[in-house]
Amino acid sequence: MSTPHTRVRPATPEDLSALSDIHARARASYYAGHIPAEEYSGPAELERQREATAGAIASDEHTVLCAVRDDHVVGFAVLAARHDEDKLFHFHIDPSVWRTGAGTALHHACVDVWRTAGLTRARLEVFAPNARARAFYADQGWQEDGRVDDHVRMVLRVPTEVRSPQPVGE
Repeated sequence: MSTPHTRVRPATPEDLSALSDIHARARASYYAGHIPAEEYSGPAELERQREATAGAIASDEHTVLCAVRDDHVVGFAVLAARHDEDKLFHFHIDPSVWRTGAGTALHHACVDVWRTAGLTRARLEVFAPNARARAFYADQGWQEDGRVDDHVRMVLRVPTEVRSPQPVGE
């Protein structure tokens, strides 16, 4: 059985429910057992995240990209590309499609945004206990650059050439 092709496109307001659902399920996968559930999946937090994602979609200062398979959103990223060392704010893939190439395709699209904007470096923060995400980012070329509370800072030197997508590795 072959893996469906992942395409990446800009998010629209119509994607908000799908993005919010993916965000909630992805966060639960790495926060569970580390912080109280109310802090990552309580009603107030879910609404806060939904409003923040809606604001990012409407913003001129952020780019929100969706990874799509068979007309279903399977992941999203929120990033900025205004100045060097700008940030990858969110990068979430539906846990049901981990390690199928969707994250790699989405990451390559993020790198294309930074490359097109002329950035040479980008940064992110990832929850320190989230070893799966840290390994994914390291596979994509990110390097650890210290800690902020319970998060690891990572930096990416934006490649000047387009890399071929890898079939697995999320």
